[in-house]
Amino acid sequence: MAEAFRGEYNQKVDAKARVSIPAPFRRVIEAGDPKYSGGRASFVLVYGGDRSYVECYTMTEMDRIEERIRALPMGTPRRRYLERNMITLALNMELDEDGRIVLPPKGREKLGITPDELKGGTEATFAGTLNKFQIWKADTYAAELAAEEEVILPPGADMLSLLEETGL
Repeated sequence: MAEAFRGEYNQKVDAKARVSIPAPFRRVIEAGDPKYSGGRASFVLVYGGDRSYVECYTMTEMDRIEERIRALPMGTPRRRYLERNMITLALNMELDEDGRIVLPPKGREKLGITPDELKGGTEATFAGTLNKFQIWKADTYAAELAAEEEVILPPGADMLSLLEETGL
């Protein structure tokens, strides 16, 4: 993949649940949408699975995932789980002319954004993870990051040491 989702961005979510997709992410979404020709780019928002965030994939990346799911034997627990959580609990999204989306109700529910928080204004964190990006409620993201670092990386360790097992 030539284009990748990198970085983290905090974006305001307005009272109508609209949020601006960070400009660098929009470029990757556009590049990963075969039907994009200067209009509105599309991507897939997945709210399934046991997690506190939603994951977003380019159309091209989602096609790859769907092919892998189709390759699994029909009716198996793995295939049913993936179909439910990656296909059924997912939505095609389209950027508006200002590069925004409306966070869908199921996405807001997954993030834990309440109607009162929407009224008062809240913030979402967009986290790039190479072939996809995540949308988190900002305070949940900050707490998760702190907790994850304590568990995965011993104090003083070089984070690149985590790559040693890959042999690359």
